Amino acid sequence: MLDRRLHHHLVTWLGQWPAGTALDVVGSERRVQPGWDGEPHPVIAIGNRGGIVLSVSPARTAAVRALGHLAIADLLPELPAVLGLPAWSGYRAVFRYTLAPTPSPDSGEWIDADDPAVPGWLRPFGGQVLVVRDSDGRYLAGVGIKRHDGYGHELAVGTEPAARGRGLARRLVAQAARRVLDEGAVPTYLHAPDNVASARVARAAGFAERGWSAYGLSRPEPPPAASAGPA
Repeated sequence: MLDRRLHHHLVTWLGQWPAGTALDVVGSERRVQPGWDGEPHPVIAIGNRGGIVLSVSPARTAAVRALGHLAIADLLPELPAVLGLPAWSGYRAVFRYTLAPTPSPDSGEWIDADDPAVPGWLRPFGGQVLVVRDSDGRYLAGVGIKRHDGYGHELAVGTEPAARGRGLARRLVAQAARRVLDEGAVPTYLHAPDNVASARVARAAGFAERGWSAYGLSRPEPPPAASAGPA
């Protein structure tokens, strides 16, 4: 039986769960509203062996449903043009969740995301982030929380190159997952299928591989700032 928090998260986040067919295209206003980072996320999909729920804005539902005969691997490359986002690109990620994080000692401290010690990549998560610092106060590793809704919070972890191999990411992810559960939500974790290191962290922290996938569109990378030439 699916955990009620995960069920409510997927219904709230996508607009429907579970899938009734191999691919259910659902229109949801959530796709045009600000997401965890203050930006809209025009496509979100979650799939398992029972099928895929693909959530788009209500205005684009019919156009995407017209492509419903395609397998998801063939549909993803078509979505940017159909949604009017030609510079974006489709992706698939492994979707994991846990109800029983690996027991381990707490390794990090929760601090405000705007604290001067927090690196730039963690700041957009807002609220509090979980970090480990060395004896001189320098950042070593951290976890941010994507608060998608009241039922599901996605964890993201990063470790400085010099601090890798110590198990910091594993312990931080497990610690953050325990906090999410204590707050009444279910912790989720996404990673690229070929990201072996991230998969290893997820497994070690208690996020099992269940055969679930997430799909979406990535924004184009901003062009590098132009340098001023000689006057």
